[in-house]
Amino acid sequence: MVDAGAYAFVFLAGLVTALATGLGAIPFFLVEEIGDRWNVALWGLASGIMLGASLFGLVVEGLAYGGPLELAVGALAGVLLVVVAHEVIEGAEVDPGVYEEADFKKLLLILGVLTVHSFPEGVAVGVSFAELGFDTPGGVLVFGTAVPLLAVFMTVAISIHNVPEGVAVSIPLRSMDVSPPRMVWWAVFSSLPQPVGAVIAFHLVTLAERFLPVGFGFAAGAMVYLVLTEFIPEALELGEGLAGDGRRELVAGVLVGIGAMVPLLSVTSV
Repeated sequence: MVDAGAYAFVFLAGLVTALATGLGAIPFFLVEEIGDRWNVALWGLASGIMLGASLFGLVVEGLAYGGPLELAVGALAGVLLVVVAHEVIEGAEVDPGVYEEADFKKLLLILGVLTVHSFPEGVAVGVSFAELGFDTPGGVLVFGTAVPLLAVFMTVAISIHNVPEGVAVSIPLRSMDVSPPRMVWWAVFSSLPQPVGAVIAFHLVTLAERFLPVGFGFAAGAMVYLVLTEFIPEALELGEGLAGDGRRELVAGVLVGIGAMVPLLSVTSV
């Protein structure tokens, strides 16, 4: 039986990846006001980051663990999550004043989906620990514990991957006038399922690995649908008063976001 210290170590590894998400909000401490042109471009950037992470990251990882059918089932479930979440949030009574002038319903939807999407990444971290075990020869000694090289790589890789995801969380929050300190909190909050997923996967590695393609597909489907139904329409609405209705800024942002994610994903792939 694995001792409690091992579970605590895996939880801490997942917590490190979650805290890294908060780094994505740091640039917004340096910027006071963002005009419509930049807001459109930033919505495009967030869309590009999420599309790149979904199509070139989560989908690729899902196919590495299973077949297209499992991935498709997960993706459909992810889309269903966004649809149901949207309906539930639309019917909820909320107080937007709590978050200054933020559109609280949209904030809930974005953060809810991003929070759910982070779970498979935590599972990937947990699996990397569970597959090799703490006593594997050639491991790295961390705080007196021999940690598998793959586990060290996955923890660092997911942490790096989470920084631009923190940017993706912060961009819509900034456009909704949420303060930078709250951005950091919400960015970290969106990744808190990662340590939980890591521990669960570590304990139930066989079951977790079997369902990894569904999990990755679930995250990809939810994020792509969110981008298409929330991020891009929001950008186009903001760009109505700009030349070309802001489409050039939107496309440029999307391309930069995807371009920034592709090299990162080549490093963070399992």
